[in-house]
Amino acid sequence: SITMDLLHSNGVLIIQHLQRDYRAYQDFLNFMSHVGDPRNIFSIYFPLWFQLNQVVGTKMIWVAVIGDWFNLIFKWILFGHRPYWWVQETMIYPNQSSPCLEQFPITCETGPGSPSGHAMGSSCVWYVMVTAALSYTVRWKDKSAVALHRLTWSFLWSIFWLIQISVCISRVFIATHFPHQVFLGVFAGILVAEAFEHTPAIQTASLRMYIKTNLFLFIFALGFYLILKLLDIDLLWSVPKAKKWCANPDWINIDTTPFAGLVRNLGALFGLGLGINSEMFTTSCKGKNSCKISFRILCIAASLATLQLYNFIKIPTHTEYLFYILSFCKSAAMPLTVVALVPYCVHSLMRTTEKKLN
Repeated sequence: SITMDLLHSNGVLIIQHLQRDYRAYQDFLNFMSHVGDPRNIFSIYFPLWFQLNQVVGTKMIWVAVIGDWFNLIFKWILFGHRPYWWVQETMIYPNQSSPCLEQFPITCETGPGSPSGHAMGSSCVWYVMVTAALSYTVRWKDKSAVALHRLTWSFLWSIFWLIQISVCISRVFIATHFPHQVFLGVFAGILVAEAFEHTPAIQTASLRMYIKTNLFLFIFALGFYLILKLLDIDLLWSVPKAKKWCANPDWINIDTTPFAGLVRNLGALFGLGLGINSEMFTTSCKGKNSCKISFRILCIAASLATLQLYNFIKIPTHTEYLFYILSFCKSAAMPLTVVALVPYCVHSLMRTTEKKLN
């Protein structure tokens, strides 16, 4: 407890320093916080990579989902406080003179703070992207190519760490995480991503395997929650704190609750399994058009454009269970669109065009 108080109090000093001296970079830091948002994995990174390399795209979804699941379990075990409410409740400051931390619209996360989900999601997905890019250059054998590979290696890993540091600083700047929480998130994400570098079975997983994995992740998380609840341990203890100490009630979003993230990720994994094991995927992404650059470019453009339309779909939040069900369906629809629906439509369009030309 003394060690955690020391980490928290030192973290508050760092947050105050950042908010005072890096105020001019507020817009950039807020932007980097959005860059680290795990939801970008499904709407931006995945559509790009899946159309370029289906192996990397598939791995990306698995890494994101399993990584975020571990993040949830770790948060429930570690009971990490967030700075914006901890400074209001701690007793270590004399005469009730608690520091004043500025809050922002993206500050009021409702789940526990350790480890950082943004930092963990960002590190695991960017780790997958960097290692995938380097896998193309590692095969080069002549001396000039080896030198280019080393240069590329240094450049890409420099970009990787620059992005992770920026995401970490942004999460600390907005007072939603302490420094030790973002560091823990980064290294936990790297470990998850590295584990999937040695798990080739996910590339040939059947729909039944996807369903079994989904059921296991859901039942384990729900069972863990219910068992601790029977032991009178409330794993949703952070939600009342967030509602109490958030500067603006409108900044509280049900989408940031622990179960909302779980449902969103399970939906994405199910949608991926449904898409990869569909007839539309076999027809389009395994056909002769799949090797054409024009096919892939059209799929990327159409996927990104279509997924942006999903942002306009607002799920009602007045009923919590309805929100979770609709969130699952929306999350499942996104990878299904990228994997099966868009490629099939592009394939059909190209085939029709070819017939007309002939």
